[in-house]
Amino acid sequence: MAVATGNSFASRFGVHIAVLIFVAIWTIPTLGILVSSLRDKNQIIASGWWNSFASSTQTEAGRLPPASAQVEKAGKFVLEGNIFGDGAKRDISAFGVKSAAPTQYPAGTTADLGDGVTLQLNADGTFVMQSPKAFEGDRGQRVYYASSAPPKFTTDNYKTVLFSEGIGRSFMNSLTVTIPATVIPILIAAFAAYALAWMRFPGRALLIAVIIGLLVVPLQMSLIPLLKLYNGVGAFFGMPSKTYLGIWLAHTGFGLPFAIYLLRSYIAGLPREIMESARIDGASDFEIFVKIVLPLSFPVLASFAIFQFLWVWNDLLVAMVFLGTEADQIVLTAKLNALLGSRGGDWEILTTSAFVTIIVPLIVFFSLQRYFVRGLLAGSVKGG
Repeated sequence: MAVATGNSFASRFGVHIAVLIFVAIWTIPTLGILVSSLRDKNQIIASGWWNSFASSTQTEAGRLPPASAQVEKAGKFVLEGNIFGDGAKRDISAFGVKSAAPTQYPAGTTADLGDGVTLQLNADGTFVMQSPKAFEGDRGQRVYYASSAPPKFTTDNYKTVLFSEGIGRSFMNSLTVTIPATVIPILIAAFAAYALAWMRFPGRALLIAVIIGLLVVPLQMSLIPLLKLYNGVGAFFGMPSKTYLGIWLAHTGFGLPFAIYLLRSYIAGLPREIMESARIDGASDFEIFVKIVLPLSFPVLASFAIFQFLWVWNDLLVAMVFLGTEADQIVLTAKLNALLGSRGGDWEILTTSAFVTIIVPLIVFFSLQRYFVRGLLAGSVKGG
């Protein structure tokens, strides 16, 4: 008994450790995206998100005032002021006047620039530049410096993404695509699964075999034939090719085989006595389906809804083939793909867009996750 108890404890401990590892693997990148989406652009470039709560050291460039700002003191021409024109408070640790050596001189020391010209840049950004000859030119001396900036978090990235980059409109377009493309296959598959599980008709076994065979057909193989078929039907009825109806039908077709297979496995495992009792009481197949099967099948319906919603929401390939790229049609994934091409270095925009993208799937998953495991186990019951 003691050995069995020890093995049980070790097994539970191993499961807990495994779950903790998987949670960490999923949570840490998500946390990184969230933190990066709230950081300042310069700090994202300077340090990783794990250093976001500590001061970051950045090497920047500034320019001193032009010659017109000089004053003459004790026989020397002097330029002085503060290099931080934005009013920000940062601590300078070193400075230089060449891009190859941006931190050549420690802050507070006087650098000899040649011909009697000297420059002193202090840690608070104040500077004094002196020369025995008058300064000339409309552009001041360029100065490089390494500064330490405190952590800075802002919601401006979200304002830029949602209101300036067109992500808000693409967000609504994705909802317009995803919600019907999730509901329609569930409705069709539920009727088909009940018929294949509890109704007897010629060719039933062959139909089940065909549906199972469709599960292994690669999506990419059927895209072009389906698009040609849809365009031909649309041209016959005078309908445009790039519409929401087209992508709804495409996602429905791609999702139906798995939906029917999953739902049939679950529905076939429902107690036969319930079905027979309902038929003895005079209930039709439609009444049995609506009043008995659907309420009992909610866990597997919710489970498939999670799969279908996540797949459609994150889809890019089908959206690019069956939907246009106009502002009123382009989905969120396609918009992010365009941003990635035009804003390859703007990590604050990309991370913010990515986090906006995962908000809705997270809400859907956590709303239905209590049914998720029960739905996944649907295929393990013995079917009829």
